[in-house]
Amino acid sequence: MTALKPMIAIDLGTSNSLVGVFENGEARILTNAYGEKLTPSAIALDEEQQLLIGQAALELRHLGHPVLTSFKRLMGSTQNLKLGQQYFNAIELSSLILKSLKQDAEQALATTVDEAVITVPAYFNDIQRQATISAAELAGLKVSRLINEPTAAALAYGLGQSDDNCFLIFDLGGGTFDVSIVELFDGVIEVRASAGDNYLGGDDFTQLIIKQFWKKYAHAFNLEQGLIPNDIEVALKAKAQHAIHCLSKDSQTTLRFKWQSLDLSFEIQQSEFAQWAEPLLQRLRRPLERALRDARIRPEQIDQVVLVGGATRMPLVRKLVTKLFGRFPSTSVQPDEAVVRGACIQAGLKAKDQTLQEVVLTDVCPFSLGIAVGDDDQFSPILERNIVIPASRVNSYYTMQKSQRQINVRIYQGEHRLCKENVFLGELEVKLPPSDDHESIEVRFSYNPNGILDVDVEIPSTGQKLQKVVINQQNVMSPEKIAAARAQLQQLKLHPRDNLINKSLLLRAERLFSEHTGDLRLQIGEQTQQFNQVLAQQDERKIREVRQYFDAFLNEIEDLKLFDDYD
Repeated sequence: MTALKPMIAIDLGTSNSLVGVFENGEARILTNAYGEKLTPSAIALDEEQQLLIGQAALELRHLGHPVLTSFKRLMGSTQNLKLGQQYFNAIELSSLILKSLKQDAEQALATTVDEAVITVPAYFNDIQRQATISAAELAGLKVSRLINEPTAAALAYGLGQSDDNCFLIFDLGGGTFDVSIVELFDGVIEVRASAGDNYLGGDDFTQLIIKQFWKKYAHAFNLEQGLIPNDIEVALKAKAQHAIHCLSKDSQTTLRFKWQSLDLSFEIQQSEFAQWAEPLLQRLRRPLERALRDARIRPEQIDQVVLVGGATRMPLVRKLVTKLFGRFPSTSVQPDEAVVRGACIQAGLKAKDQTLQEVVLTDVCPFSLGIAVGDDDQFSPILERNIVIPASRVNSYYTMQKSQRQINVRIYQGEHRLCKENVFLGELEVKLPPSDDHESIEVRFSYNPNGILDVDVEIPSTGQKLQKVVINQQNVMSPEKIAAARAQLQQLKLHPRDNLINKSLLLRAERLFSEHTGDLRLQIGEQTQQFNQVLAQQDERKIREVRQYFDAFLNEIEDLKLFDDYD
């Protein structure tokens, strides 16, 4: 009888990646060729044009060679990065990291592997999730399950817990920030809400030091302040990361940077670093507020805050969390290893490991999914964010005109009131039967844990059904889209909404719309639409009058903050 191949678990990180397996009733993290658990997500070419991955690639950075890192942030985009004489996209680069991890696992397990559970940031959109699946396929791996990073960490943390409680996973990695609120009860691990920022992570804190160093020493390189030459920035990044590591233990450190004939020293105080980082710390608050609001939980109701991700080792981050929640965070699970350990447990669940029979895990869809409606393409959510998955919901829609023979069901993902600000996923062309009246259609969205969306459309009058499985392809701008964008810019001219106060109120309303769900979101959308209608009338007196009420309404919504201001 042939033994079953093990299913591996991979934490594909922005800065570092890990691979593990669930065996003998526990998660086991596998080591790479260097005997290390962490494999840097870095790729470079040596002098012989040989491709180097991981720590070997980082070594070349000290020699001034170009090294590609942080490409996870580009997943789902069309941007290419140059390495030597070739260009690679994020899918191709990520597949190289995945292939390296696969080889490490096969070496450690002495067998071939072809199936994996892979973690993704909770706030990765559908395009980014599909890109991750494509990268795995390029690496020769079948994705058994994509699991959100904070959900995986919750699984690692909650497995050994016996008491019912509510905890918050604060996951700050190299390139992304995720937060999830999780409840434990009767052997069930239930994710109540997730939120995040795909463009906020440890790399941003590193850039603060690089920026301040360059501000002081740009003249020493006979260059003006502004963009740093790529080779200098790559070498400087390693020094900045080391400085942050030192500041995690000491109150001050010295960044020493040698470049050609230059030998420069840059003193950094921990208090000074905290001051530079204040805008980033403020950005960490918004996903926290959103997750708490969506879960309908106040900060004092959180029993424990669990820190995940290497960037949470920074004292200023821990100080922020301690101040916001009034208690010290838990670090019982190694921050760098929590995600992959949870993924190992998920792999064990998928493989039906006997030791995990009692574990039940529920997750949520971290973003809203819907379609475009109306002449101005307003977003009509069908599945609102943080709905428990798998999920299926149906909404009814009607034609705008009598005798209309076709509807284009355009599918979007996001939180903005207008579809043009959300992520376009695809469309379905629906032919309607001849009719002298308005026709109706029923649109059903079904979303599974791997981020695959099924769209079913039914025409009740005929019983006809159409189906589309949304698997995204990233598109370049077509001539039609360019024309539409140009027309949109022209519409901004000489219109009352260009007034700075009006524009500020509208932007504020759109932000609040994205931060709320349910009745509040509906109220904000209605008030915003009414204000836009008044602006369209171009009656300055009436605009001033309505603006006063609109501003007061937004103030009431804004006052629903969950945290005091952070000092």
